[in-house]
Amino acid sequence: MLSLFVLLPFLAIVMLNLPLKTVTRQLALWFGIALSAGQVFVVIFQPDVFWNGTDLLGRFFTLRLQADNLSMVMLLSIGIVTFAAILVGRQTIADSRLRFNFMNLVLLSLIGMNGTVLLTDLFSLYIFIEVVAISSFILIAFQRDLNALEGAFKYIILSAVATVLMLLSVSVLLMAAGDTSFSSVAAAVKNSSSSHFVRFAIGIFICGLFIKGGLVPFHGWLPAAYSMAPAAVSVLLAGIVTKVSGIYALIRLSTSVFGPDSSLNAVLMIAGAVSIVIGALAATGQSDFKRMLAYSSISQVGYIILALGCGTKLALVGAVFHLFNHSIFKSLLFVNSAAVEQQTGTSDMDKMGGLGSRMPYTNATSLIAFLSTAGVPPLAGFWSKLIIVIALWQSGYYIYAFIAILSSIITLGYLLSMQRRVFFGILSDKLQAVREAGFGIVFPACVLAAITVGVGLSFPFIFNSFIIPIGAFLK
Repeated sequence: MLSLFVLLPFLAIVMLNLPLKTVTRQLALWFGIALSAGQVFVVIFQPDVFWNGTDLLGRFFTLRLQADNLSMVMLLSIGIVTFAAILVGRQTIADSRLRFNFMNLVLLSLIGMNGTVLLTDLFSLYIFIEVVAISSFILIAFQRDLNALEGAFKYIILSAVATVLMLLSVSVLLMAAGDTSFSSVAAAVKNSSSSHFVRFAIGIFICGLFIKGGLVPFHGWLPAAYSMAPAAVSVLLAGIVTKVSGIYALIRLSTSVFGPDSSLNAVLMIAGAVSIVIGALAATGQSDFKRMLAYSSISQVGYIILALGCGTKLALVGAVFHLFNHSIFKSLLFVNSAAVEQQTGTSDMDKMGGLGSRMPYTNATSLIAFLSTAGVPPLAGFWSKLIIVIALWQSGYYIYAFIAILSSIITLGYLLSMQRRVFFGILSDKLQAVREAGFGIVFPACVLAAITVGVGLSFPFIFNSFIIPIGAFLK
């Protein structure tokens, strides 16, 4: 059953590219919607599927697929964000040929992301992360305007560096372990804790994942890629792509393969704290809507890595929970930036103002998203940040807990500034004709906002039954 998460998007790509182009171009959107919505349905209502291992067999290779609670959270996030990105693409990409190409690339990315969160082999993980990277590179540049090409160039250059680091690491670990399965590598790491070559391999693989996840100081590609990519691509990139190819892999490997290790945890905590602060401070000085959200993403990912470095079960629960919440509220903010940019023709916040009266749904859902991002109760982002702060405090990391709280206040400040500059104030004469965005943008925004509110309000009821079991992947 697990193999269907990889095989169905692959079969969809094959069917869409059959000779009947007139028919398949009309069906492409519905293939994507059906697959992403179906994935969400299966994860929520058929959880037993996740406990069965599956072999994807070929003549020369075998892929071992397994899933646990962490995989369930990731597959759910992938399905939700992909669904939203497809609808935004339908609304914002007018040309049917470009829309068809967009759908093919999204399906390819879906294969890579689903495979990444299900695999139990280091080399296969590297391969599927590269599938995500290649499809992302083309998605960023596929409209071929100068800004998008610049963002894609920065992405591919740094991604290539990460590729070299990860492949070199896999080679060293293969020599140490004899194969690249997670269990074999974990045993080799445990038995070779004093080996400088093994520690070197772990270090460069972690650096590669830092680049993929856009963490400071390897974040140079992220603001350009997020802000210069087409609107629907920004939703996909910010919402889930970097979370899967960088952050999920860090969580999985540091807990199940490379760790626990005090030195690694210390590096993760420092990188997380620096990313939180640098991302938040950089976001305060931005006038471009999407660029501010890009730097905000760096800051929010820092919370996840900080909690991961803390290492306790409660901290890991907070990390995974915040990963899910961030996927939702950051996707929502980029959906709303797509609505504003499409209706006004600009992403420069200094040229906006007063849009709340013309775009009430976008205004309301944006307010929900930024309050959740800043950790304001009772929205979902508040609970995941609270768990992280409590875990840090219980572990004696008082300075890191203080950094997490202070940065949330900074986040509230710059997002309030964003809301004021875009939606409050007096509407200028140039924006008098602005109207609410179309259904393809408003609907996913409302769905994402409903998830943010629903998870936040239901948290006291789902904490023991759904949130705490996330930590079961540590077993």
